[in-house]
Amino acid sequence: MQLSRNVLTRRTAAALLLGMTVAGCTSQPAADRPAPAAFNDTDTAWIQLMIPMNERASLLIDLAPAHAGRPVLADWAEEAGRRLKNELADLRKLLAASGVPDTRPHEGHNMPGMVTLDTVRRARTVRGESFDRLLTGSLRAHLVQVRMLCASERTAGSSERATGLATVIERSVAQRITRLDALT
Repeated sequence: MQLSRNVLTRRTAAALLLGMTVAGCTSQPAADRPAPAAFNDTDTAWIQLMIPMNERASLLIDLAPAHAGRPVLADWAEEAGRRLKNELADLRKLLAASGVPDTRPHEGHNMPGMVTLDTVRRARTVRGESFDRLLTGSLRAHLVQVRMLCASERTAGSSERATGLATVIERSVAQRITRLDALT
């Protein structure tokens, strides 16, 4: 009987010791650890602007297979479209994580670099070289603006997830601009 009580006491002590270690009993109390950075106004404004900018650019890019005059430009647009759709998915996840509702504050706005709905309507009516000029000019302006927005997010945002995504998008945009410049 004494032996079983002794084993039980040792097991209990071992379990308590393990529990305290797992619970984080360290020299620094858990309450003093910094919490992950929350989304600030810059983060949410960046996300809310990037979504409609990429949605509008996608409308134009989606026309490229049927309207582009140069197959190499249609191929570039196809790759750029895939990247935009992936970025949109990531931006929407980030918006959900921020807790900010998708109120579309930039709906209907035509901001620098944003492909306008008028441009998309015009693009539907042209083919070949005319479409190519419209596509490359509009998307170059879009990409340059996105690169600037991402740089601003990286410097003024507080959420590591948002600034991290901005860094990834900025690099991707730089690659797309370089390739577009080589094609034009």
